[in-house]
Amino acid sequence: MVKSIVKRLFHKFVNRETIAYAVAGAMTTLVNFISYEGLYRLGLKNLSANALAWVIAVTFAYIVNKNQVFLSKSRDAADEAIKLAKFFGARIFTLAVEQAGMFIFAEKLKVYSWLVKICLSAVVIVLNYLFSKLYIFKKERERIEKESKVENQG
Repeated sequence: MVKSIVKRLFHKFVNRETIAYAVAGAMTTLVNFISYEGLYRLGLKNLSANALAWVIAVTFAYIVNKNQVFLSKSRDAADEAIKLAKFFGARIFTLAVEQAGMFIFAEKLKVYSWLVKICLSAVVIVLNYLFSKLYIFKKERERIEKESKVENQG
């Protein structure tokens, strides 16, 4: 009984999509960190470097998530624009979470900025996955699951 529950939970949370998302999230985080460090070393202030690094990382994340994680295909330019707007809108929300955290903990409380950035990145990755799965690419996920069931039955 317990093994069955654990097995179902494992298969629910560890699958092609979650593994691909973890890899994409790690790559996006790396893009964000490298961009942040480079921009900060070029003389940008902490929050400015963080915001610009975010733009670079989100652009990268959209391309990878759309094509590799959620296997999304757009019907037309309008469909693509809606997905792009949803993706960036959700990421703007998580940017606000990250910026507020950086401001409170790194700027005001003087906690080491890299420690704050790493902790906030974990929160942001989880929030971004939930937005992508439940809001942005939901229809594609449902289509892929149906196709997978048909292939497994055939």
